[in-house]
Amino acid sequence: MMWENKKAVIFDLDGTLVDSMWIWRDIDIEYLGRFGISVPSGLQTEIEGMSFSETAVYFKERFHIPDSLEKIKRDWNQMAWDKYTFQVPLKEGVSEFIGQCRSRGISLGIATSNSRELVENIIAVHGLNDDFSCIMTGCDVKQGKPSPEIYLAVAQALQVMPKDCLVFEDIVPGIQAGKNAGMEVCAVEDAYSLYQTEEKKALADYYIKDYREILQSAADNRTTGNK
Repeated sequence: MMWENKKAVIFDLDGTLVDSMWIWRDIDIEYLGRFGISVPSGLQTEIEGMSFSETAVYFKERFHIPDSLEKIKRDWNQMAWDKYTFQVPLKEGVSEFIGQCRSRGISLGIATSNSRELVENIIAVHGLNDDFSCIMTGCDVKQGKPSPEIYLAVAQALQVMPKDCLVFEDIVPGIQAGKNAGMEVCAVEDAYSLYQTEEKKALADYYIKDYREILQSAADNRTTGNK
């Protein structure tokens, strides 16, 4: 089993813990539309792995946005909040999987490129406040994914060696970040990154369509008498 002998599980947020990657294209269309700008093709791929702050800098410089970086980020948070609250579900089986991790004494952390305001609101909406011992955002470290910095920072905060961590990620730069940190990585299927499926499978140690696969595997092992 992928979690056997692991002391910590670290999740990315968007597309991994919650089914939310789709909202950011909608927000990009609406936000850039305010300035009379159409979303260029390939934009989401170009900003993959960037922190919330890095993305704001990118938008300001590339699209010549007149607003301050703080206003850009504040506008994005406001635009995203209603969608996260009312339209974004957890990934299938993730609540049960988190419960299984906690019952096994596995520490849980989040390593996300999203803003702290949004991630804290998201876990509150889904009643997960007490489940995570560490939440780290891309703005808390110097380099975004695929740099391993954010995953190493979470492991340090959880007081767990990288080799004892299992990472869940949905995009290529995130998988690379976890591997670069010396951790095992499980790639999670997401509609946004279906075109990357084969690359994700090649880079990651494991691949799941949803967390019910892990729960079913654990149930099957109990039935056959394995760990």
